[in-house]
Amino acid sequence: MFSRPSLIARGIAAATLATVAGAASPALSGAGDKAFFEQVSGQWKGPGEIVAGKYKGTKFTCDLTGEAADGTAGIKLDGHCRVGVFKQPMSAVITQAGKSYTGKFLDGADGKGLDIVSGNVAKDKVVVGINRKKLNGAMIARLQDPSTLNITISVKVEDTMVPVIGVRLSRELDNIAVGSIKK
Repeated sequence: MFSRPSLIARGIAAATLATVAGAASPALSGAGDKAFFEQVSGQWKGPGEIVAGKYKGTKFTCDLTGEAADGTAGIKLDGHCRVGVFKQPMSAVITQAGKSYTGKFLDGADGKGLDIVSGNVAKDKVVVGINRKKLNGAMIARLQDPSTLNITISVKVEDTMVPVIGVRLSRELDNIAVGSIKK
């Protein structure tokens, strides 16, 4: 069985993919997936919580940076998430494959991560399919406003999708205070 930090890290890894895949502006609808991923490049930070299962109530925070892929629709993500005193490096790569997406979190399902097996960008939300051995699930990310992204990660239990993680991320802007600039 998985240790608590590694299980939580997998769930957080799934949440990080939703970060990079889910922050499209409604104005970008129909403008193409590549433009969507260029829009979500940058820094994102915020809290999350496991809302179901053995670790229900576990809270974490993530600090992530996304960079749009060159030449194709997609993104590369790096950063970390923190659960109490545990700091877990996070990375994800998502790339367009035809009309869908593929990629991985961390080192993919063959290692300690997850595989990205499908994806669809539409208007102000994205749905991304995730897989690890017998675990199948989805991430739905909805843009509340240009700087706030709400993410729900669900896993399939029999014929039902059960929400297990919720995350709320904010776009980090430059931290330069006007008064700190010398004239």
